[in-house]
Parts: sequence; structure tokens; C-alpha cells
Amino acid sequence: MELFINLVLFFMLVATAIAILRMRHLFAVVMLSGVFSLLSALLFVALDAVDVAFTEAAVGAGISTVLLLGTMALTARNEKMPREFSIVPLLVVMATGAVLIYGTLDMPSFGSPTSPAQTHLAEKFLTQSPSEVGIPNVVSAILASYRGYDTLGETVVVFTACIGVLMLIGSFARRRRKNDGGAE
Repeated sequence: MELFINLVLFFMLVATAIAILRMRHLFAVVMLSGVFSLLSALLFVALDAVDVAFTEAAVGAGISTVLLLGTMALTARNEKMPREFSIVPLLVVMATGAVLIYGTLDMPSFGSPTSPAQTHLAEKFLTQSPSEVGIPNVVSAILASYRGYDTLGETVVVFTACIGVLMLIGSFARRRRKNDGGAE
């Protein structure tokens, strides 16, 4: 059943990505991008990566969607079609994809019991976390202590994005009032 859910979510991600590529109306692209982020968050939850899912939902679906909608308010509503086809972007994307795939060839299989995380770290975390950290919940101990800098970094990214969005919305509102003839 778990494999079925993962496959359904993955195929929904692929279908959403293809729909985004085919759209020319930018509002639909922004909304589908938010849907893509929510589907990604659901897939992360299904893969037991709740912290990553939370960050994806907050930044990907929430803040990015608001930021893109704000950008759309300042730009055109429809995509301008290029005058001629250029092969260079396609080659760059294909080369980047090939390098990324090559980089993953040495990785252990997903869920492999012989991966370094399972053979070296899992037993240590499960047995020593409560005494080392003083937190009985192993997941909380890992996020708050062992991965503290990473979690702090994720929090700083979300906070910075929120501040940036608020600044953009504020400057847009001031500019609109100024253009409408109202005083600040």
C-alpha cells in the first residue's frame, strides 16, 4: 500500500510538472506550482521526512506562491513566446541532469539496511539519544540537537523569506497608493 501511495504521488507530480510546462497563462502556472509544492510535501510525509515536508509546504507552497502572485501583479499575465527556438537551455538542463544522475550512482539503494545511516548512525541514535540529549523522543532529539544547525538554517530561510515577502508587499502597496494619487 505504501508503494502504491508513493507511486500515485509521484505520477501526480509528473502530471503537474507537464501541465506547468504546457501552460501559457501565468496565474495557472503559479497555482500549479503551489499544487506541485503541496504534492512534494505529501510525498515527503509519505517518506517519513516530516521536517522537510513542513519546510516545503511553508516555503514552496506558501511563501513562493505569494511571492509569485506579487510578481505577477507587477508583470504581464501571459507568457511571451520566444521568436526562435534555442537548443542551449535544453543542453544545459540535460547536462545538469546527467551530472546529477551520475552523482547518485554510488548511493546505496533507498531503504537499504546496509547503508551507512542504518549501520552506523541508526543504532547510536536509538540507544544513546535519550541519555546524550535528555529528550526521550528520538526524532525531536535528532532535529533539536544532532541536526540543530541544519534546523536553525531552515528556520532562518523561512523567516528571511517571510520578511522579504512582507517587504515586497509593503513596497507594492506604497507604490500603488502613490500612483493612485493618495498620500503616504
